[in-house]
This record gives sequence, C-alpha cells and structure tokens, in this order.
Amino acid sequence: METRLLRTFAALARTGTFTAAAADLHLAQSTVTVQIRALEKELGVRLFDRLPSGTVLTDAGGRLLERARLVLDAEEELRHEARAAAPLQGRVTLGASESLCAYRLPLAVAALGRGLPAVEIHMRPVVTPAEAARHLRSGRIDFALLLEEEVAEPYVETEVVGHEPLALVAAPGHPLAGLAEGEVTAERLGGETYFLLEEGCSYSDAFARRLAAGPGRPRVTRFGSVEAVRSCVEAGLGLSLLPEVGVRGALDAGRLRVVGAPGAFAAVAVRMLWLRGLRTAPAARTVRDRLRRAAADGWTVAG
Repeated sequence: METRLLRTFAALARTGTFTAAAADLHLAQSTVTVQIRALEKELGVRLFDRLPSGTVLTDAGGRLLERARLVLDAEEELRHEARAAAPLQGRVTLGASESLCAYRLPLAVAALGRGLPAVEIHMRPVVTPAEAARHLRSGRIDFALLLEEEVAEPYVETEVVGHEPLALVAAPGHPLAGLAEGEVTAERLGGETYFLLEEGCSYSDAFARRLAAGPGRPRVTRFGSVEAVRSCVEAGLGLSLLPEVGVRGALDAGRLRVVGAPGAFAAVAVRMLWLRGLRTAPAARTVRDRLRRAAADGWTVAG
C-alpha cells in the first residue's frame, strides 16, 4: 500500500470535500478521486459516503484513519530523523475555544512562527470537548486547548496547562452592576436574565446548574459565540459569566462592569487535549510542548 494513497485519504477525511482535499495536497481533483477509488479497491471496502454537502467517513474509514495517521506520523518521524540537522517543518492545526483563539493564542502563535519559520501553524475554533474529539479523530486538528474543568471523551488524553479567571458581568446601567461580593446574593441572582455559552461549555453549564438550584426563576439563553453573548450583555439585556480575558477590553472601556468582587467566581482550567496512542509528528509535538509552557507562563512564548 502506497503512503501517498493514505495521505490523500487523510486529507479528504480532514477537509470533508474532494475539492478542498485537492487544494490542500496541490493536486487535481480528478487525481484525488482516482486515488481514493484505488485505495477503496485495494482494501475492498467503501471508506467514504458521498453526500451533496461533501464526504463522511464510513465505519471502515474511521477505523482506517486511526491506523493511517500512525503510519503517516511514523513516516514523518523517519523523515525528520533523516534530516535532523535541517529546520523543523510541517503543518500543525490546533483547535481552541473562542476566547483563547481571540485573546491568548495570536501573539503566542506569532512568536512560535518566528522561531519555527518552516512550520505552518493554523488555528480552528472549537466550542466543546465533543467537537474537539471529533476533529482529533478525523485529523482536522493535531491537538486542542479548551477552557474546561473536566473532559471525558473516548480515546482523548487531557492535561491542565493553566487557568483563566472568570467574571460575572453586566452593563453599567444594570441594577447589579458594581455590587460588592457580599451584596450578590442567590436571591438577587435568581430573578435575572442570563446569556451563557452553549451547552457543553463546562463553566457555563456549572453556572446554569447553580442558578437552577437557587431561588427564583432565572431566564437563561445559550449562544455559541462569546461575541454574541458579550453584545447582549453590553446592550443591557442581562448578565453573563465569561473569561475575564474576553471582556477585559469592554471592562476597561466602561461598557461592562463586574458583578461581585473580582475573583468571586473560580477560574476555569485551560486543558490541552490530544488523541490517545497517536504518534505525534515532530512539528506538532514541538508546537504543543511550547504552547503548554506558554499557558503555564502567562502566554509568554520564547520563539
């Protein structure tokens, strides 16, 4: 079996369409089609279901993908060892929560890029651990960084690499804006409207459970975007619990106020996720290790 067929197979699994896979591999779309058909013929199984919107791995394709990535990573490892004196090179895609993508990773990734000029580093927004696990298994990302206290996804390893403070925020004109910690009682919180991130976000889920267990009938709306949540809160429609880094600009500009004392709500863990048992390519391993250190050091990266 030729590794070029496995490389094309992995690219199609990662991108989801023949057109995107062809662009990713710098091949003609017809070449990708021919190679996938050749691999399916050689193995005697259908690897993808062809849909109008793109391709989806079959069960057989999902099983092959795990093995194919091991083979391709081993090949990359051999190439790296053979050219050990040459600069590290390759393509690395990391998934990350919106707050990290917007406020923590850009400067860190830029610094990494200066120190690893032959490595392409890409970021992909990821909301929940389940979504990250899907992208890890499909090969769309090499590892992920999420704001999550707990992750229990099959075949996924995790490690806490840092923490991000959370803040309960409201618009300046809101009745609870600027209240001290002792003044923010369960009774007062129980009658308010809240905008939280979608189900699956651990700190939003924990806060929603806390509200549901308290007095009153809080009204909770869930969104998939920090920007959407923050906009609703800035407009005075309600409150939200968000990573402080994601609202720091609005707090400094006076568009939002903290409800309760700073630090009144526990910080959320920054958790790194990767696929269990997978041999990590040298470029991905280097980027992962440096971002692990960056998260522990306040997001300072030595190129």
